[in-house]
Amino acid sequence: MSSNTEFLWYIPNDVKAGHRGDTAAEGHNSLDALTEHATALEDHGWTGALIGTGWGRPDTFTVATSLAARTKTFQPLIAIRPGYWKPANFASAAATLDHLSGQRIRVNIVSGKDDLAAYGDAEGDSTHRYARTKEFMRLVRKLWTDEAVTFDGEHFQVKNSTVQPKIKATPERPHPKLYFGGASEAAERVAATEADVQLFWGEPLAGVKERIERLKDLSKALDRDLPPLQFGLRITTLVRDTTEEAWRDAEAKVAEMAKNGGAGWHDHKRDVAIGQKRLLDLHEKGDVLDGNLYTAPGKFGGGGAGTTWLVGSAEDVARSLSKYRDLGVTQFILSDTPYLQEIKRQGETMLPLLNKTL
Repeated sequence: MSSNTEFLWYIPNDVKAGHRGDTAAEGHNSLDALTEHATALEDHGWTGALIGTGWGRPDTFTVATSLAARTKTFQPLIAIRPGYWKPANFASAAATLDHLSGQRIRVNIVSGKDDLAAYGDAEGDSTHRYARTKEFMRLVRKLWTDEAVTFDGEHFQVKNSTVQPKIKATPERPHPKLYFGGASEAAERVAATEADVQLFWGEPLAGVKERIERLKDLSKALDRDLPPLQFGLRITTLVRDTTEEAWRDAEAKVAEMAKNGGAGWHDHKRDVAIGQKRLLDLHEKGDVLDGNLYTAPGKFGGGGAGTTWLVGSAEDVARSLSKYRDLGVTQFILSDTPYLQEIKRQGETMLPLLNKTL
């Protein structure tokens, strides 16, 4: 693997205990508990963590700010939604947090369905939604890199806008990375022109390879004027001491999901987006693909990164992740439950194997 490969984890940021089989402990979402996760990530070789978002969850930016203040190297990947934020408000808040944290923030732009009316937002069809997202990403980047920005778009407008403090730019990091997901044609056009990192769910290798090639072609066709698009994988990694133990635990987890209808697993129940449907349909090709990509969770309520799992020993899963890296994936966002226990287990057993090939 090349030296630009990075491994992040996931902090669910949910008021309900027991997310995706996590330990249902009292105070699971307190600042002390979340800080314990963030510091464990620092101590076990992880770059940072994606922090989940959605109406009905604690505000993601506030959580990220609190964790940045309590850590030294932890990099929050802050999931945010256009519409919940205006571009100039967000650009200013993010630039301030980036300054105060020592250039540690990353941003995941989420365009999927949410309870928009609950916070006073409204969207049209997917074409409208992605057109707005495209403007949001373009304007936020301009506000981070330029001064006296005037922008008159269909969805957003600013006049003579300068964000302070300025982003501390370097050749390797001109601004915080903008991550983005989506598998529809409209989403891929946004990624090809505006995103820094396109995130994939845990699809089989052939599907990821096809999408990477298509996005590269699309970037050329649409005259992308940014550095080359990078690619990321968001997936559950179920790692145990042996292959046999891992599969035994994976099958037991799925059996439990089948009994309770996937309660506590599915974050994507409102509308099934194209990328999510691709995942949910995978089990029709078999319960296990590519040797250890387990698709059965998708039958019983696993959603998003919980739909498919890479299962096996640390060596098995590291080998599988290396195959995605060979296709061009450099950003990995992994997780399993109990979250804190698995931060440590996978950090101690799997990351050293992956880092050996950096």
